[in-house]
Amino acid sequence: MIQGSTELVAIVGSPIAQVKSPENFNRWFADQQQNVAMIAIDLAQTALGDFVQTLRGWQNLRGCVVTVPYKQLLAGCLDSVSERSAALRSINVIRREADGRLVGDIVDGEGFLNAARKHGFDPQDKQALVIGTGGVGSAIAYSLCQAGVSRLVISDISPERVEALGKLLRSAFPTIAISASPTSLEPFDLVVNASPVGMSAASDEGPMPLPGVLLATLKATTLVADVVTSPAVTPFLAFARRLGCPIQTGPQMALAQLGNLGHFMGVTPLEI
Repeated sequence: MIQGSTELVAIVGSPIAQVKSPENFNRWFADQQQNVAMIAIDLAQTALGDFVQTLRGWQNLRGCVVTVPYKQLLAGCLDSVSERSAALRSINVIRREADGRLVGDIVDGEGFLNAARKHGFDPQDKQALVIGTGGVGSAIAYSLCQAGVSRLVISDISPERVEALGKLLRSAFPTIAISASPTSLEPFDLVVNASPVGMSAASDEGPMPLPGVLLATLKATTLVADVVTSPAVTPFLAFARRLGCPIQTGPQMALAQLGNLGHFMGVTPLEI
């Protein structure tokens, strides 16, 4: 029950109906008997500027999770951001300080790694492939490098975006082998689809994020992950599961990231 004394957090994006954060957060708040609630805001892009100004004065709002398509657009509208957000020019969470200042970070990568570690994956000295160079993919790639992978390969339909992300990561992590366009999946300990391919697929036979000739080289010991939340098991994950690979779903990542997001906004502990 939301009351006048309830503190709020929000998630903003467009569309918003598919997001899992409200149910995850509100279930946790209820279980912990916290007088806090999350609301979902489907915001038109034309209202972004007014929304930022409203956040500054919204005194019972602790913070805001940011999802597509506003991760990059809002990153330049805040008073300060983390080092990784500055590097990636992207955010996925905003904290409103008591004086109305807005501070941003991107914790998609940390949430992804929290989920991957629950599957027994230790990124240190491992080889990883990240498919997709948008906000989520870039954050996952950055966090994998921070966590000590020995080799990172990036794949995307846009060679320009691959080159831009590769240049950024090579500058930040000069000791890590960073390249593009894999010729085989056999060397990888982790393959993650961070692109929208597979979203809203109606069956296991839907679109794949990689060509069939590459998918044929996937080995059964590789952790295969997807950031798509609906369906939970995408055609890509269904294919990997048929091969015997361990899989990580988008909802698992969303749940694992709850502590990172909530802690930044000051409404949950880091470990949940």
